Amino acid sequence: MKIFVSTGEMSGDLHLSYLVKEVLKTDPDVKFYGVVGDHSKSAGVEVVQDIKELAIMGFTEALKKYTYLKKKAYEYLEFIEKNKIEKVILVDYGGFNLKFLELLKERLPHVETYYYIPPKLWVWGEKRIKKLKLADHIMVIFPWEVEFYRKHGVEAVYYGNPFIDKYQLVERSGDNILLLPGSRKQEVSKLLPEMLKVVEANKGENFLLKLAKKEHSRWIEEDLNSYRNLEVDSEISLADAIGRSKTAIAASGTVILELALMGIPGVVIYKTGLINELIARYILKIGYVSLPNLTLNEEVYPELLQKDCNSKKIWEKTEEILRDPARSDAKIMEIREKLSGDNVILSYAKYILEGK
Repeated sequence: MKIFVSTGEMSGDLHLSYLVKEVLKTDPDVKFYGVVGDHSKSAGVEVVQDIKELAIMGFTEALKKYTYLKKKAYEYLEFIEKNKIEKVILVDYGGFNLKFLELLKERLPHVETYYYIPPKLWVWGEKRIKKLKLADHIMVIFPWEVEFYRKHGVEAVYYGNPFIDKYQLVERSGDNILLLPGSRKQEVSKLLPEMLKVVEANKGENFLLKLAKKEHSRWIEEDLNSYRNLEVDSEISLADAIGRSKTAIAASGTVILELALMGIPGVVIYKTGLINELIARYILKIGYVSLPNLTLNEEVYPELLQKDCNSKKIWEKTEEILRDPARSDAKIMEIREKLSGDNVILSYAKYILEGK
């Protein structure tokens, strides 16, 4: 069996790699090809396009790459047709994958399609469901999504959240405040300076900055070596960093869910350009942005977005967490329980292999 896969960001690539590994354990004869990153490449996918060339964030950046991505979509269709691909798995990355799904079903309707981790339509707008319905199978990883899609006439498959299989609670014994500014230049350049203001203003606290890569420090003007109460590490694993910390301040994204599943509270921060902010405010239906908060439909992880993302408010929310750690711990256990399942990734892998 030949399967083409398409993702566009690191988080989707990570989820896809878990799925690929389980499929290949069950059926080693399956051949994977597609648009992936390092995680899926290591898992056994033959790279047609590396996602490093696709990384975009926000509306204005996406518009710049529209022509490029459209050209790529037709290249992928040629590949699928030429190589007699039987199944296609799309992972997240709705800005591209929904359009690609539409083109795929127009040109090659016989190819069986799976949308694994569909775009967050409760955020991005429900009008896009019409395109999503073109997929033969929709597989979601959060419990509230099943009912959301059912209201729109879509039966989604849900076995639990894949991260439950991968992330265990971490025993924490350190007193650091963990700083996670993200991995994209747009994130690090906007969020890390605010984090460093918190470091500077609270010299009695110890901070641990985990950078995705050492060279990301070049994206800011500040000299990281000038902060005596700051340790910088780009090699430490997230689990080890959590073990040495009492709370976290982190960029909005998949990492917030990872923090919750490994048992550490924190503050969610996010800041983007003015145009993106205006579009998001008036077009998108945004309540909570972090997945743990969406899971319980309450603010377990305080969210400071846009103008609220400043050092004063970041520290206020951090202090609130430190004053009542027991509340956060109890809510974090609720999140883990709500996302649990049995052999989650294997269940999704078997579903794909069984097909229609």
